[in-house]
Amino acid sequence: MKAALAQINATVGDLAGNARLLAAAAREAHGQGALLVIAPELALAGYPPEDLLLRPAFMQACTETLHALAAELADCEGLHLVVGHPHQFGVRGDVRSKSHAVQRRFNAASVLSGGRILGTYCKRELPNYQVFDERRYFASGRDAGLPPFVFEVGGLRVGVLICEDAWFDEPAKAAVSAGAELLCVLNASPFHLDKADEREARMAERARAVGRPLLYAHLVGGQDEVVFDGASFALDATGRVTARAPAFEPALLMLDIGADHVPRGEMAAVPEVEAQAWAALVTGVRDYLGKNGFPGAIIGLSGGIDSALVLAVAVDALGADKVRTVMMPSPYTADISWIDARDMAARLGVRYDEIAIEPMFDAFRSALAPQFEGRAEDTTEENLQARIRGTLLMALSNKLGAIVLTTGNKSEMATGYCTLYGDMAGGFAVIKDVAKTLVYRLAEWKNRQPVRRADGSIGPVIPERIITRPPSAELRPDQTDQDSLPPYDVLDAILARYMEEDQGIDEIVAAGFDRAVVERVARLIRVNEYKRRQAPVGIRITHRAFGRDWRYPITSKFRA
Repeated sequence: MKAALAQINATVGDLAGNARLLAAAAREAHGQGALLVIAPELALAGYPPEDLLLRPAFMQACTETLHALAAELADCEGLHLVVGHPHQFGVRGDVRSKSHAVQRRFNAASVLSGGRILGTYCKRELPNYQVFDERRYFASGRDAGLPPFVFEVGGLRVGVLICEDAWFDEPAKAAVSAGAELLCVLNASPFHLDKADEREARMAERARAVGRPLLYAHLVGGQDEVVFDGASFALDATGRVTARAPAFEPALLMLDIGADHVPRGEMAAVPEVEAQAWAALVTGVRDYLGKNGFPGAIIGLSGGIDSALVLAVAVDALGADKVRTVMMPSPYTADISWIDARDMAARLGVRYDEIAIEPMFDAFRSALAPQFEGRAEDTTEENLQARIRGTLLMALSNKLGAIVLTTGNKSEMATGYCTLYGDMAGGFAVIKDVAKTLVYRLAEWKNRQPVRRADGSIGPVIPERIITRPPSAELRPDQTDQDSLPPYDVLDAILARYMEEDQGIDEIVAAGFDRAVVERVARLIRVNEYKRRQAPVGIRITHRAFGRDWRYPITSKFRA
């Protein structure tokens, strides 16, 4: 039998568009002889639909679209499409029931064949950690007393699981007890670095535990701050990967399932870590702007490494014609910053403008002089420069309709080394979850890739001096980041332990870090929560990002 994994880029709430993607993939697979097509988790609705699920009109529209999709594929003889969607039973089994307050919603998967719905499976394990909040919206199929679902296609009995189900023993064992000879798993598993390896390892454990081959269909694309990396795959009953779709692009992975029940197909490589991070950032930018209808992006280009990295990502995501850069020099901007910013913009072929902020800075200082009389200049004047720049960028955004991409990294967001309404001003934070040390790694990785520059030459797009010079906000004479922060290798190591791994201060000190430095970093993380609450949404690439993963109180006296 031939089967296919439909790795589509769904958009939350675009039911008609998602149905078109599903129908097109199903027809293409059927045209190549497939009788079984597996789509991702909640593919019909997009993932995660969040509080749209609380709206009866949305649930009703999902039901109607599902039935319409089944009818549309009625002419595909023998085809069985397994599609993820939200499902609801009313008190009388009627989704139109007005007593929706007592209805239960399920994260479900239905098998469509012959113009009708053959059956529906409801997810049993509901994740409620990291970016997941499924218990807010869904009931467990197991807790509701709903059975596993197994159907037959091409003489093979197939059991349905949804994402988290396959990370636990019970759902797969229940499917096998119901007669499943093959497991299909529908997934919308948000990306973080090395997540693909983790998924394959856990699914291999599941296949071996029940002695069944497993097909893993995964979503691809960006949805607000989360990115889905695709890389759908198939395993034999020993847990060996026998086919894999490419990462970070829509794909239809065709599989041949032999008499031995082993699925076989093409094998795409797993990208190296830097390539994963780069592709995730590019995907996040492309889909955030594309799905929300922004015509392009504006970036404040400083001549520093953060804005250089954001520019390179944006051009890869959108094309040079949709990216505009603005250099806003102050009295403290070094000549090399001008030179390097112009150079990089020319290498990539993006529009480059310069707006000097010194006249505006002088006007602000003059207006405030009576209020500040007798007080020395300090971070107030530094922040004024950042806020002038933010105002100029947002004015351009308002006039042109393009979105401002902010350039702050995770290390800065953690420690508050950023200015509210200044360099934090914008609509999308591209490297919000990229620590400074990873910023350097990604810049160096990008420069190793063969890239055709705007002048037709092949070479690095980020000027070398941007990577090698000491980082500086250039808000006062001879300023460097390390005037205010520990060295980034130390800072990022502490940040990873404290913020991403939830280690306490004593535990980090025991690992060999200086107590004073650890306590200082922990304090900076703690006291700058109010800034992060006001930051734009940004792309998540680690397993613990500031945003949906991080929900700490602004007001708190806990210090460990």
